Amino acid sequence: MKRNVLDRGFVPKKFYPRGAQFEPALEDEKLYIERLLIEEYSRHDMGNLERQEKSEAYTIEVSKDGHALIKTASPLGALHALETFAQLFFAHSSSGSYSPYAPLLIKDGPMFEHRGLNLDIARNWISPADVMRTIEAMAACKLNKLHLHATDAQSWPIEIPALPDLAMEGAYSPEQVWRTGDLEAVQLHGEYHGVEVFIEIDLPGHTTSIGNAYPHLVTAKDVPWPEYALEPPSGQLRLNSSEVPPFIDSLLHDTLTRTSRYSSLFHLGGDELNLNAYLLDPTVKSSSHQVLQPLVQAFINHVISIAATHSLTVIMWEEMVLDWNLTLPSDVVVQTWRASGDDALGAILNRGYKTLFGSNAHWYLDCGHGYFVDPEPSNPDSPIKSPYVDYCSPYKNWRHMYTYDPVVDIPQSQRHLILGGEVHLWGELTDTVNLDSMLWPRVSAAAEVMWSSPGKKPDENTTRRLADLRERLLMKGIGAGVVQMEWCLKYKGGCRL
Repeated sequence: MKRNVLDRGFVPKKFYPRGAQFEPALEDEKLYIERLLIEEYSRHDMGNLERQEKSEAYTIEVSKDGHALIKTASPLGALHALETFAQLFFAHSSSGSYSPYAPLLIKDGPMFEHRGLNLDIARNWISPADVMRTIEAMAACKLNKLHLHATDAQSWPIEIPALPDLAMEGAYSPEQVWRTGDLEAVQLHGEYHGVEVFIEIDLPGHTTSIGNAYPHLVTAKDVPWPEYALEPPSGQLRLNSSEVPPFIDSLLHDTLTRTSRYSSLFHLGGDELNLNAYLLDPTVKSSSHQVLQPLVQAFINHVISIAATHSLTVIMWEEMVLDWNLTLPSDVVVQTWRASGDDALGAILNRGYKTLFGSNAHWYLDCGHGYFVDPEPSNPDSPIKSPYVDYCSPYKNWRHMYTYDPVVDIPQSQRHLILGGEVHLWGELTDTVNLDSMLWPRVSAAAEVMWSSPGKKPDENTTRRLADLRERLLMKGIGAGVVQMEWCLKYKGGCRL
């Protein structure tokens, strides 16, 4: 632990005026923390917190005589406490490290049990090493769920041994494939850092890449995409083909047998299903919602039944309830994403389902970077025109993300159904090069909302706290973006308006 604290500390000269004496003098009398004791105790001793929050809660006490004690009810709580303990220390410019905060008593615990990041690894190549680095940054912010959006229309980057042609034909290249050992290593790395890693295989839409290996399973592939998909390329699993269910059996039993060792969750997708694509499906030949709804219900029932054999809790996107009016088991978690004005969260809660929040109006990290599609030269009415803003602009800066309050209009009687939320990074304009700066420090702002409580306004203390964390992320090798101009950090109070 001592080496860990020394490794993470930074010299905080950026936070003080030039020439200021901000460190303890080397000749000053010193009090050393010789030992850190971690004590596990019963969750019944932790007050009125919910079960999951109790398991993650902790206290840290550093006494006047240098005795340091952590109390927690679980190893996960201990990991959070150790993270906080390390962040109490700074590196001294001469040698060693120190904490200006002792003696102290910290009592801490999360507001929500599911505090996640949804990371798209399909649209552009994101390596396992990138994700491991991301997990370490997540642990520093006490995020505990990493949702890997593992497959999409554009590529199938994960190896499925039962269906080897999926990645062989569906990935961008043989070098851009997560092998089974890669996925297991990432999940294990997450476990070591208190982050549960689970995957999403988006079904039955967003599945064009399946058609590269199994074209007979997909409809509306290799046709002009704008009429049959929200983004290229078009293609969805056929809904009434006798060949699709056994394919789904092989795919999911292979995948979930492996991933369920490390996670109790599976995300089946279920978003943005294009009705027109089924006009081209020879097993359906209809775009009628009335015709398609029972077929979608049967498909989702099949996927849920497979997940149940692996004792997994299923998560799916809101469309399956709000657009398709499916009947789902009571333990399914419905993830909302459409803008707050659509009141998706309230609509899901009114139907009695557990849910996750993460509105695209607040927590979509890819927004505000412009369209990824080009204007069609032969189309004078192309929607792709100056100023080339994307559908969810503007850019979601960290202050905007910090003010997100998804529960403000939710009655207290329904709040127990809100498990938490996720911040989202879709990958059209993100790859291994700019991943860190797309995520950090903005994800840290969302993490604080999910750990403490939503609805707070950022102030200068928030800025300085986040800037401190940014320096610690840099020490971990995370390329986090700038929080604040250095002059403003040096001269507290000088950048208010």
